[in-house]
Amino acid sequence: MTMLSGARVLVTGGAGTIGSTIVDQLLGAGVAQVTVLDNLVRGREANLADAFETGRVELVRGDIRDRDVVGAVTRGMDIVFHQAAIRITQCAEDPRLALEVLADGTFNVIEAAVASRVGKLVAASSASVYGLAESFPTSEVHHHHNNDTFYGAAKSFNEGMLRSFRAMNGLDYVALRYFNVYGPRMDVHGLYTEVLVRWMERIADGKPPLIFGDGLQTMDFIFTTDIARANLLAAASDQTEGVYNVASGTETSLLGLAEALLAVMGSDLSVEHGPDREVNGVVRRLADTGAAREELGFEARVGLHEGLRQLVDWWQPQRDEIAAGRVSVAS
Repeated sequence: MTMLSGARVLVTGGAGTIGSTIVDQLLGAGVAQVTVLDNLVRGREANLADAFETGRVELVRGDIRDRDVVGAVTRGMDIVFHQAAIRITQCAEDPRLALEVLADGTFNVIEAAVASRVGKLVAASSASVYGLAESFPTSEVHHHHNNDTFYGAAKSFNEGMLRSFRAMNGLDYVALRYFNVYGPRMDVHGLYTEVLVRWMERIADGKPPLIFGDGLQTMDFIFTTDIARANLLAAASDQTEGVYNVASGTETSLLGLAEALLAVMGSDLSVEHGPDREVNGVVRRLADTGAAREELGFEARVGLHEGLRQLVDWWQPQRDEIAAGRVSVAS
């Protein structure tokens, strides 16, 4: 990670789950200064508490939709990590907001990176671009025609913008297609709480985790510290353009996930099944991780059981603080 030593870095969405973990690892890699741009709608200042103590992190409360703010915070930066986004469920509920954040906001970030002659832009993309894939493990050359979500469409467009700015202006970039992310600093409150958090709450209350349908749909889980490490490897690599899957390369069913969580929490409860709900047409995810391994040197290190253990260990104090009224609950 010698390229990162002494660098000045911008992380958009840097107070969020993944962004704040990237910040922590950047500090460990010896960067000189990290500027975090976050509107704190999803991110939390508490996620940066340890980072602030180093004296090398500045938080700018702002929005990537604000072109002037984005331009100002990008000046003088060596590397930009673009993590700011909204959730896939929120995109469906408010597609105009999704357009403004994911398309216009990302354009602002790319435009500012070019204007400031940033050395490299590392951007968060998503496995959502594939929709329900037709081949498994799914490689980066798989088409995007099966995606029917606004979120996936926006991420695909983001990748297209990066390619275009590379061709027009010589921008060095890497886009990382995250698969199913989990880990500490996940959203434990609010409208879009992840299923793992809901399950942990039920198990802690002596209730079984609830699965709608048979639970045989599969995902490819990747832990937050692994995601962050992939970002740093992409920044430090000699790759000047391209997209990479970031995943474990291991297929886990929803039922298997619930059973693993029960085991980690020491519960003898059984999974409860509810009526099937047609919420997500993507019933299988499994990534081909060969390109990231060969070209970025990335391989997932945290297995599912270890990752769930770390998640539970982080979550329990969060739950206790919320119950005691010491943590404000966002909506």
